[in-house]
Amino acid sequence: MSRAVLWAPWRMGYVSGSEARSGGCIFCDLPQAPDPRESLVLRADVDFVTLLNRFPYNSGHLMVAPRRHTADLGALGSAEYGALMDGVRAAAGVLERVLAPDAMNIGLNLGRDAGAGVTDHLHWHVVPRWNGDTNFMPVIAEVKVLPQHLAASWDQLRPHFA
Repeated sequence: MSRAVLWAPWRMGYVSGSEARSGGCIFCDLPQAPDPRESLVLRADVDFVTLLNRFPYNSGHLMVAPRRHTADLGALGSAEYGALMDGVRAAAGVLERVLAPDAMNIGLNLGRDAGAGVTDHLHWHVVPRWNGDTNFMPVIAEVKVLPQHLAASWDQLRPHFA
């Protein structure tokens, strides 16, 4: 029986814990990074930031966060919340136009027990889904296959956020 090898080099930092945060905040720090492609930032607006998830559930998995560092949804003012929701809507629109998914998951995990990996800065996940994107691999081998490298996803999506 032959054995398949799945190549997903960006996952090792997550699996090994070597990419654990060192006190900074990805949503505050990455928009300031000199190379948006390296930091996976697609758009850094005055009110929100849109970036690719470095540890995606699916290819094209985006995150949209307010620029203000807060984990409290109720702390967002109406204008700030409205701008943020415009960012979520714009991100979903780009994914629909560029990737043509069959469906989409859009969600907010508030708190570790709700599944938030970053608990101190709220953010929306915008995840494109395709019929058949979940198959036997996660069930049998506990492996998720992502068909596109993060850099290729950034290259494909970035022009639509400029």
